Amino acid sequence: MTTPLPAALDAALSELLGDGWLTDADARRRYGEDNSRRYALADAVALPGTREQVQAIVRLCREHRVPIVARGSGTSSTGAAIPYAGGVAVSFERMNRILRIEAGDRYAVVEAGVLNSELQAAIAAHGLFWAPDPASADVATIGGNLACNAGGPHAVKYGATRDNVLGLQAVTGTGDLIACGSVTTKDATGYDLTHLLIGSEGTLGLIVEATLRLLPKPPRRASLRALYGDVTQAAAAVSRVMAQPVAPAMLEFMDRACIRLAREVGGADIPDAGALLMIEVDGEHETLPHALEAVAAAAAGEGLIALDEAPDEAARERLWSARKSLSPALRTIAAGKINEDVVVPVSRIPDLVGGVEKMAAGFDLPIVVFGHAGNGNLHVNILYDPQDADQTARARAALPRLFELTLSLGGTLSGEHGIGVAKRDFMPHAFTPATLAAMRAIKHALDPDGILNPGKVLPP
Repeated sequence: MTTPLPAALDAALSELLGDGWLTDADARRRYGEDNSRRYALADAVALPGTREQVQAIVRLCREHRVPIVARGSGTSSTGAAIPYAGGVAVSFERMNRILRIEAGDRYAVVEAGVLNSELQAAIAAHGLFWAPDPASADVATIGGNLACNAGGPHAVKYGATRDNVLGLQAVTGTGDLIACGSVTTKDATGYDLTHLLIGSEGTLGLIVEATLRLLPKPPRRASLRALYGDVTQAAAAVSRVMAQPVAPAMLEFMDRACIRLAREVGGADIPDAGALLMIEVDGEHETLPHALEAVAAAAAGEGLIALDEAPDEAARERLWSARKSLSPALRTIAAGKINEDVVVPVSRIPDLVGGVEKMAAGFDLPIVVFGHAGNGNLHVNILYDPQDADQTARARAALPRLFELTLSLGGTLSGEHGIGVAKRDFMPHAFTPATLAAMRAIKHALDPDGILNPGKVLPP
């Protein structure tokens, strides 16, 4: 239960923001939800239009000890944008300007509320792209990408968000504006606060501006579809593909249930198989055929049923569209879904997939696996009927087993979704007490009163 906002804070922020200060019940509910299907009521919603307004919001909330939860489009699946402690939900939807595109130096400066897809469209005219391409790119904001270090299928070759940001400006929990990084691709000056803030889920500062590293669009790309008899054989093929010198631009994995969904719900033309790999290679016109041949040779091996090249760009897009539809399509199997994005070393993917198959049998639940196999980042979806108490209990019991398996294979709890509240209590299994203490010390230094997204990432 939350307490009403102090009248003085309400009055000050109403005067500061005008129609960007929302206190009606509908707004408090809408801005208290995210894609995790969790929600809590914010006490009010702030829609700042400038960094100075963000600073004022933080300083006023700090003065009154009121929590702040920053949010973009609410695509988080971990509850990271839920205002469980009430307070003010700060949405960056009005800070949505692309400030500069410097094509010659290959960088862009943007505000936090710019949509990923809008940025990609703007820089495509310069023959450039920004590497992070999460499935939610059409609606996800750059600020949200930064908050959870978003990745996407092309991260296998081009890196996730953290690998493609040159600098940031952020407002700390004291209301101070800090600037870190630079517009250069090499910088050995001082502590790397840029990479520290990325992935911190709004617990260390509110990112208001980012300088993003851009890349030239490759002139050609080609796609392969490899079908295998079972998931273990496909997982072994992933290891072979990643062990050879040619880096695929995309390497996606689907198990049998995903193939069926891609066909029946996504409309993809895919024969029945135990597992599938989607492999994309990009590069110059002269070198692409050789790269494709090398990747195809690595994909071939035990259990391969068929290996086909997409005949044209339309076919490639249809296959990828079917892959992007998988997450929402899982609701056709079961109403309840626990979606985790664990990561293991690529060589341990066969062990992870095999272990998940045993878990599905042991807990008597459908567990569907797909994701960015080239990074070892697989989305493990535990499906259940939330109206069935026994199934719900088994699904919740399966989750710590999944994390235990992942960590035993040298993996980590999240590759791109972040921690939020969904995985917060498992952090002590992933880090030593001394490491968690160091994280808490950093949190205290940047947010001494603990008002920024309280209760997220770090366990109590």
